[in-house]
Amino acid sequence: MTLDIRGSRKNTKLSSNKYVVIDELISNSIDSFLIRNHNDGTARSLEITITINLFEADLFPDIMDVAISCTDNGCGLGPEQIDAFLTKDTSYKDDLTIAGIGKCKGAGRIQYFLSFEEVGVKSTYREGDQVLTRDLPLSGGRKKIDLADFTIAQGDEEDIGTTIILQGLRDQARDRLNRSESLSEAFSAINIRRHMLMAFLQRLVSLKAELGDFKIIFQTVHPTGRSEEVSLEPSDLPPVTDRRSIPIEERDPQSGAYLRSSKIFNLTHYKLSDEHFDLPRNAISFCAKSSPAMDITRRYLRTQAEQNGAVRGFHHIVLIESDVLDRRVNEQRDGFDGIPEEIPAGDMFIDETVSFEAIYEAIDPIIQSMVTPSGWSKDVIIQDVEEKFGVLSTMISDTETRVNYGDTARSVAERVLKKYQDRVIAETAEIFDLKQEIAKAEPYSADYRAKINELSWRYTSSLKTFDMANLSQLVVRRAAIVEVLALACGRKLDVQQIEDSDKRRMDESIIHSIFFPMRKDSTEARDHDIWLLSEEYQYYDYIASDKMLSQIAWDENSMLFETDVDDRLADILARTAKQNNGKRPDIAIFDKEGSAIIIEFKSPGVSLDDHIGDLSEYATLLSAKSNGKLKKFYGYLIGDTINRTRISGWTRFPQGQGYFRSTPLEDPETNRGIGELYAEIMFFDDVVDRARKRIAAYKDRLKVDLSEA
Repeated sequence: MTLDIRGSRKNTKLSSNKYVVIDELISNSIDSFLIRNHNDGTARSLEITITINLFEADLFPDIMDVAISCTDNGCGLGPEQIDAFLTKDTSYKDDLTIAGIGKCKGAGRIQYFLSFEEVGVKSTYREGDQVLTRDLPLSGGRKKIDLADFTIAQGDEEDIGTTIILQGLRDQARDRLNRSESLSEAFSAINIRRHMLMAFLQRLVSLKAELGDFKIIFQTVHPTGRSEEVSLEPSDLPPVTDRRSIPIEERDPQSGAYLRSSKIFNLTHYKLSDEHFDLPRNAISFCAKSSPAMDITRRYLRTQAEQNGAVRGFHHIVLIESDVLDRRVNEQRDGFDGIPEEIPAGDMFIDETVSFEAIYEAIDPIIQSMVTPSGWSKDVIIQDVEEKFGVLSTMISDTETRVNYGDTARSVAERVLKKYQDRVIAETAEIFDLKQEIAKAEPYSADYRAKINELSWRYTSSLKTFDMANLSQLVVRRAAIVEVLALACGRKLDVQQIEDSDKRRMDESIIHSIFFPMRKDSTEARDHDIWLLSEEYQYYDYIASDKMLSQIAWDENSMLFETDVDDRLADILARTAKQNNGKRPDIAIFDKEGSAIIIEFKSPGVSLDDHIGDLSEYATLLSAKSNGKLKKFYGYLIGDTINRTRISGWTRFPQGQGYFRSTPLEDPETNRGIGELYAEIMFFDDVVDRARKRIAAYKDRLKVDLSEA
């Protein structure tokens, strides 16, 4: 087996947890110890020593560097363990029927290589009747680690276990550590012990019997020669204060229908006396395999003082666990993939049946009862709401408005009144005819959307005593947009009536602008109508309309695409047709879960079959230039003309005139799979028809009819 270090660095993100390396070292040491005890049945106690050496960098005396070593008395790196060590995506631990093993995705040790330049290993293990020592010298600049890089010699029984040495912080890890404190503070033995007590509390408590009279020693040697040593032992662990099992109802992620089954989430609460436990803060976290993976303390303790200080004389640690969280934890173990914020999820690739919204709804009142600071009273807030805003407690109950810690009288009153606003729309006497004004709309004008909003509100104001004013406005507005699109596709808008034959037609630009303003992105244009194509797309992280793709940021530290993406795209378009030179996909939509939507409009009369390869070529380029960030692509080619004899390999929709197909994307040089493209060829009439059907039930109830007579 071979571990590709550069490839692993490229495809795994550095965890946001500054102590991720030490967490992984200790976690793997615990696993190794459990394997050893299980294999030989000997009663022994876990021993781990973490040693931190802080020193001045050789070439830069003013810069501190660090070396970390972890020594344990686990089973060592025998044949099975070394195979797992050299395999990034390993399933080795999944097959072990040993209680307490921290099964994971096998990417934890990649954090070693993301954080440090040099990695060394010395491990003694038993193989049959022999005791052997496997050694990997400390060395930097490795591109890969192979089994042949280890030397093997005879070992001693008393040395069975593993020492891993990490040295030379990489720049990215150093920058992350230096944001909040110095290396001396971050790697102080006392501070590391504080963190590890919180990070491993649940696991150490649950494995108390298996780990025996364990001892985890933390040593730090400073450049001055000063050293400090502290330890973590069974007597340091607090008792469990409270345990709850909370069922979360499952729902179909696409339809939202309840499935008549539940997922169990287990909540464990520890209260640690401020007098006896020296902790830096409170911690409320979602866990994976008994270890915190996503901190949610701010949700319940709003200020820094509350988060860091004792609450009613205690620091609180609240840990939420579930099989769902174990399955969905990301590679760097600082969040979760595939759990939707709410259901319906709006993403066809989401298959999880519980959402964060449902989880929070169940756990919020329980956690708030545990950690709410003294001095706060729900009754006082309700009384304040009544006195200041005239909102009665019965109104709060009637609207099912929850009053939480951190709420003010104003915020509660706003939520209650907003719910009443959504229920009732005032009667007015003004009735007007909107149809003629819709025909005069100019979609590419600056005040186009403001005009549509104004017209739809005016229409809505004529409705008689009907619930949910905001929904009414939304339906009327969308009905107006659909009719504008229908008129534009039929070249019936006033602005499209061109008598001068030499004047260039702007049909494609007009249709484009109805969906999304041209040459803008979602940071500039908050008001758009991309829902015409699909409802969920308006909630994606970023939408770009004929904009430079090289300027799109993936996060605060990196861009989505490589810098030459626009030049490569221009080459593709120049080959397609001369008039396309310098253009980009009409609309491109991205989200951070790795999905991208590409939309191409073709003017009325332009044959779509001449452009069926464009979507695949765009998607392949965007996937390659995103360095693997984008893998799922949805492509739409939209127009009104096609030569059906040239559509091979596409499936026609049961209804409508369009076609669809799903194809894998491959690197043209290596044939390696890089993603998937689901593509549709659509006609303008079908887009209009789909949009009308999407709001048909609401339009019928509101008696909204904005179509031409």
